[in-house]
Amino acid sequence: MSIDVLPLLYAVVLGYLFGSIPFGLLLTRSAGLGDIRDIGSGNIGATNVLRTGNRWIAFATLVLDASKAAVPVLLARGLWGEEAAMIAGIGAFLGHCFPVWLNFKGGKGVAVFIGSLLALSWPVGLIFCAVWLFIAVARKFSSLAALTAGATAPIFAYVVVNEYLAGAAAVMALLLFFQHRENIARLIAGTEPRIGSEKKKA
Repeated sequence: MSIDVLPLLYAVVLGYLFGSIPFGLLLTRSAGLGDIRDIGSGNIGATNVLRTGNRWIAFATLVLDASKAAVPVLLARGLWGEEAAMIAGIGAFLGHCFPVWLNFKGGKGVAVFIGSLLALSWPVGLIFCAVWLFIAVARKFSSLAALTAGATAPIFAYVVVNEYLAGAAAVMALLLFFQHRENIARLIAGTEPRIGSEKKKA
Protein backbone atom coordinates (compact mmCIF):
# COMPACT_ATOMS: atom_id res chain seq x y z
CA MET A 1 0.00 0.00 0.00
CA SER A 2 1.59 3.25 -1.14
CA ILE A 3 1.73 6.36 1.03
CA ASP A 4 0.69 9.68 -0.46
CA VAL A 5 3.64 11.86 0.52
CA LEU A 6 2.33 15.13 -0.90
CA PRO A 7 -0.23 15.82 1.88
CA LEU A 8 2.49 15.16 4.45
CA LEU A 9 4.75 17.70 2.75
CA TYR A 10 1.91 20.21 2.71
CA ALA A 11 1.32 19.52 6.41
CA VAL A 12 4.93 20.04 7.48
CA VAL A 13 5.15 23.30 5.49
CA LEU A 14 1.85 24.48 6.95
CA GLY A 15 3.05 23.65 10.45
CA TYR A 16 6.42 25.30 9.91
CA LEU A 17 4.92 28.55 8.62
CA PHE A 18 2.56 28.83 11.58
CA GLY A 19 5.21 27.74 14.07
CA SER A 20 7.76 30.25 12.82
CA ILE A 21 5.62 33.26 13.80
CA PRO A 22 7.71 34.87 16.61
CA PHE A 23 4.91 35.98 18.90
CA GLY A 24 7.24 36.63 21.82
CA LEU A 25 9.30 39.04 19.75
CA LEU A 26 6.27 40.73 18.18
CA LEU A 27 4.41 41.19 21.47
CA THR A 28 7.36 42.55 23.44
CA ARG A 29 8.16 45.03 20.68
CA SER A 30 4.51 46.11 20.45
CA ALA A 31 4.43 46.63 24.22
CA GLY A 32 7.54 48.80 24.10
CA LEU A 33 9.65 46.28 26.01
CA GLY A 34 12.45 46.21 23.47
CA ASP A 35 13.89 43.23 21.62
CA ILE A 36 13.33 40.07 23.65
CA ARG A 37 16.49 38.64 22.10
CA ASP A 38 18.49 41.20 24.11
CA ILE A 39 16.88 40.17 27.40
CA GLY A 40 17.76 37.25 29.68
CA SER A 41 18.57 34.17 27.63
CA GLY A 42 17.70 35.84 24.33
CA ASN A 43 14.97 33.25 23.81
CA ILE A 44 11.69 34.29 22.16
CA GLY A 45 9.53 31.98 24.31
CA ALA A 46 7.17 32.81 27.17
CA THR A 47 9.66 31.96 29.92
CA ASN A 48 12.09 34.61 28.70
CA VAL A 49 9.28 37.07 28.00
CA LEU A 50 8.38 36.76 31.68
CA ARG A 51 11.81 38.21 32.49
CA THR A 52 10.59 41.55 31.15
CA GLY A 53 8.37 41.71 34.22
CA ASN A 54 5.17 41.80 32.16
CA ARG A 55 3.18 38.72 33.10
CA TRP A 56 0.31 39.48 30.73
CA ILE A 57 2.61 39.64 27.72
CA ALA A 58 4.28 36.41 28.86
CA PHE A 59 0.88 34.73 29.23
CA ALA A 60 -0.22 35.98 25.81
CA THR A 61 3.01 34.61 24.33
CA LEU A 62 2.35 31.22 25.92
CA VAL A 63 -1.21 31.06 24.60
CA LEU A 64 -0.30 32.24 21.10
CA ASP A 65 2.71 29.92 20.86
CA ALA A 66 0.49 26.99 21.83
CA SER A 67 -2.17 28.15 19.36
CA LYS A 68 0.27 28.42 16.46
CA ALA A 69 0.85 24.68 16.87
CA ALA A 70 -2.77 23.70 17.50
CA VAL A 71 -4.17 25.56 14.49
CA PRO A 72 -2.08 23.86 11.78
CA VAL A 73 -2.63 20.48 13.48
CA LEU A 74 -6.40 20.95 13.31
CA LEU A 75 -6.24 22.29 9.75
CA ALA A 76 -4.07 19.40 8.58
CA ARG A 77 -6.37 16.89 10.24
CA GLY A 78 -9.38 18.33 8.45
CA LEU A 79 -7.63 18.53 5.09
CA TRP A 80 -5.41 15.45 5.00
CA GLY A 81 -6.08 13.19 7.99
CA GLU A 82 -4.50 12.17 11.28
CA GLU A 83 -1.01 11.34 10.02
CA ALA A 84 -0.76 14.77 8.41
CA ALA A 85 -1.94 16.34 11.66
CA MET A 86 0.97 14.75 13.53
CA ILE A 87 3.41 15.89 10.85
CA ALA A 88 1.98 19.42 11.09
CA GLY A 89 2.66 19.36 14.82
CA ILE A 90 6.29 18.43 14.21
CA GLY A 91 6.48 21.14 11.53
CA ALA A 92 5.19 23.74 13.98
CA PHE A 93 7.81 22.63 16.50
CA LEU A 94 10.56 23.02 13.89
CA GLY A 95 9.22 26.42 12.86
CA HIS A 96 9.20 27.69 16.43
CA CYS A 97 12.67 26.41 17.26
CA PHE A 98 14.30 27.24 13.93
CA PRO A 99 12.40 30.15 12.27
CA VAL A 100 13.94 31.18 8.97
CA TRP A 101 12.96 34.80 9.67
CA LEU A 102 15.23 34.93 12.76
CA ASN A 103 18.27 33.13 11.34
CA PHE A 104 16.92 29.82 12.68
CA LYS A 105 17.21 30.98 16.31
CA GLY A 106 13.84 30.57 17.99
CA GLY A 107 12.29 29.23 21.15
CA LYS A 108 12.71 26.01 23.07
CA GLY A 109 9.39 24.46 22.15
CA VAL A 110 7.48 23.88 25.38
CA ALA A 111 4.39 25.88 24.43
CA VAL A 112 4.23 24.45 20.90
CA PHE A 113 4.62 20.95 22.34
CA ILE A 114 1.62 21.64 24.58
CA GLY A 115 -0.42 23.08 21.72
CA SER A 116 0.36 20.18 19.43
CA LEU A 117 -0.52 17.57 22.03
CA LEU A 118 -3.75 19.30 23.05
CA ALA A 119 -4.86 19.37 19.41
CA LEU A 120 -3.75 15.81 18.66
CA SER A 121 -5.07 14.29 21.89
CA TRP A 122 -6.26 16.62 24.64
CA PRO A 123 -5.87 13.99 27.42
CA VAL A 124 -2.19 13.57 26.54
CA GLY A 125 -1.80 17.36 26.40
CA LEU A 126 -3.35 17.74 29.84
CA ILE A 127 -1.08 15.03 31.23
CA PHE A 128 1.92 16.91 29.83
CA CYS A 129 0.75 20.06 31.60
CA ALA A 130 0.14 18.16 34.84
CA VAL A 131 3.62 16.62 34.79
CA TRP A 132 5.17 20.02 34.06
CA LEU A 133 3.25 21.66 36.91
CA PHE A 134 4.09 18.91 39.39
CA ILE A 135 7.83 19.04 38.71
CA ALA A 136 7.84 22.84 38.57
CA VAL A 137 6.19 23.09 41.98
CA ALA A 138 8.21 20.26 43.54
CA ARG A 139 11.65 21.10 42.16
CA LYS A 140 11.38 24.80 41.16
CA PHE A 141 13.16 24.27 37.83
CA SER A 142 11.22 25.28 34.70
CA SER A 143 13.68 23.44 32.45
CA LEU A 144 13.52 20.23 34.49
CA ALA A 145 9.73 20.38 34.41
CA ALA A 146 9.77 20.75 30.62
CA LEU A 147 12.29 17.94 30.16
CA THR A 148 10.38 15.55 32.42
CA ALA A 149 7.06 16.32 30.72
CA GLY A 150 8.69 15.89 27.32
CA ALA A 151 10.37 12.61 28.24
CA THR A 152 7.14 11.09 29.54
CA ALA A 153 4.89 12.41 26.75
CA PRO A 154 5.66 9.56 24.29
CA ILE A 155 4.85 7.00 27.00
CA PHE A 156 1.48 8.55 27.78
CA ALA A 157 0.78 9.03 24.07
CA TYR A 158 1.37 5.31 23.50
CA VAL A 159 -0.81 4.27 26.44
CA VAL A 160 -3.66 6.70 25.79
CA VAL A 161 -3.69 6.77 21.95
CA ASN A 162 -1.31 4.67 19.84
CA GLU A 163 2.25 4.15 18.68
CA TYR A 164 1.93 6.75 15.92
CA LEU A 165 1.24 9.59 18.32
CA ALA A 166 3.97 8.20 20.56
CA GLY A 167 6.38 8.43 17.63
CA ALA A 168 5.40 12.03 16.89
CA ALA A 169 5.73 12.92 20.58
CA ALA A 170 9.14 11.24 20.67
CA VAL A 171 10.38 13.38 17.76
CA MET A 172 9.20 16.52 19.51
CA ALA A 173 10.72 15.36 22.79
CA LEU A 174 14.11 14.87 21.11
CA LEU A 175 13.90 18.38 19.68
CA LEU A 176 12.91 19.69 23.10
CA PHE A 177 15.96 18.06 24.69
CA PHE A 178 18.20 19.48 21.96
CA GLN A 179 16.87 22.98 22.55
CA HIS A 180 17.43 22.55 26.31
CA ARG A 181 20.98 21.23 25.99
CA GLU A 182 22.46 24.24 27.81
CA ASN A 183 19.89 23.89 30.58
CA ILE A 184 20.76 20.20 30.91
CA ALA A 185 24.43 21.10 31.32
CA ARG A 186 23.56 23.64 34.04
CA LEU A 187 21.26 21.17 35.80
CA ILE A 188 24.11 18.67 35.93
CA ALA A 189 26.52 21.37 37.14
CA GLY A 190 24.05 22.64 39.74
CA THR A 191 23.99 26.15 38.29
CA GLU A 192 20.53 26.19 36.71
CA PRO A 193 18.43 29.06 38.16
CA ARG A 194 15.24 28.15 39.95
CA ILE A 195 11.81 29.52 39.15
CA GLY A 196 11.47 32.97 40.66
CA SER A 197 15.19 33.68 40.82
CA GLU A 198 16.49 36.94 39.43
CA LYS A 199 19.31 35.38 37.42
CA LYS A 200 19.27 36.21 33.74
CA LYS A 201 20.18 32.82 32.34
CA ALA A 202 17.50 30.44 31.01
